[in-house]
Amino acid sequence: MSNGLQIEEAERLVSVATLASRTSSVLEKLRDSARSARADDRREPTFTIGKAAELVGRTPAAIRDAEKDGRLPEPARTDNNRRERYTLAQLNDMRGVFGTRPYRAPNDPCCVVAVQNFKGGVGKSTLAVHLAQYLAIRGYRVALVDCDSQASATTLFGYVPDLDLTEDDTLYPFLREGERSSLDYALRKTHFDGLELIPANLRLFNSEYELAARMAQGNGALLDRLKEGIESISDRFDVIVMDPPPALGAISLSVLRAANALVVPVPPTVMDFSSTAAFLSMLDETIEQLADRGLAPELKFLRFVASKVDENKSMQKELLQLMRTLFGHAMVRTPLKDSAEIDNATARLMTVYELDGPATSSAVRNRCLNYLDGVNSEIEVDIRSMWPSHQKRLRQEALV
Repeated sequence: MSNGLQIEEAERLVSVATLASRTSSVLEKLRDSARSARADDRREPTFTIGKAAELVGRTPAAIRDAEKDGRLPEPARTDNNRRERYTLAQLNDMRGVFGTRPYRAPNDPCCVVAVQNFKGGVGKSTLAVHLAQYLAIRGYRVALVDCDSQASATTLFGYVPDLDLTEDDTLYPFLREGERSSLDYALRKTHFDGLELIPANLRLFNSEYELAARMAQGNGALLDRLKEGIESISDRFDVIVMDPPPALGAISLSVLRAANALVVPVPPTVMDFSSTAAFLSMLDETIEQLADRGLAPELKFLRFVASKVDENKSMQKELLQLMRTLFGHAMVRTPLKDSAEIDNATARLMTVYELDGPATSSAVRNRCLNYLDGVNSEIEVDIRSMWPSHQKRLRQEALV
């Protein structure tokens, strides 16, 4: 009987090994055949002259004049002599010529925003990536730090994390005590001009246990290790967006310690609202415990985003109204509605901001972009409000 059980157990183990091998093989094929979805083959988003003018803060006529007098290069033309669309890199060159770069002043603090919730499936990585890309399109210098071993954010940039990346490409070497002095080694350019990525893969999960074990031995200074890493690169960026794991572990605590702003995505469902209530209670307790050790995070703003919203469901409408009442001004006014456009873009390992055209229909895409831009523009104002050098412009724009 025992031999039979041992054989059955061995078969189960072999089955797991076989499945692991099969899935790795599929990922290999994905990497080799879906070349257009890979990070090194992806193209920058492009813009018409009208959209370029809007983003740069000048008129189309001003762009044409600058091209005619040599301040900007002559635009590329198609075979039909039509003006080609502008890349994001070209937009940033225009901003340099026109003096409209939105950078923070050297004395302004770098905004380090964590998109955090201790529950998975709330749209955390989707929000983090779209926020980072939106800010890059607006002309800011941005870094996205993937702190989650599930590497969803990394995947959206075209990587197959556990095939394209090693643990040395992630935060892991820095979090190992004393191994690195800066996070420079992990930053890599993306196909969005002005946006850099620190990727993640499954190996990052090892650091969760190692950090927790060393902290348990009394090495509380490790909680500041990630903060030190962020500070080592912060002079190069206006905004650093962090995507932490959906759990209250050592890395999540380190992210909270490193951040000076917090964005919490909350789908308006009973389960997610209940989970967020628990998250806030744990967050309050955690901040108190950190404060007792002189390590309390210094949050400049805390915002809640209603994510994955389906207002056709009456319960969601009721919960959305309740959330707006409870969170008040901390609630982002624009809901991030559930959209087939996001789902279809994600299935291509891409985002809505980088697709040349609609993945669904123009109407669905435009609605989705309105939701994304609405959410991200409100967070952009919060970010700019942290910078003394932007106060005058914010008042002129009637945003404060």
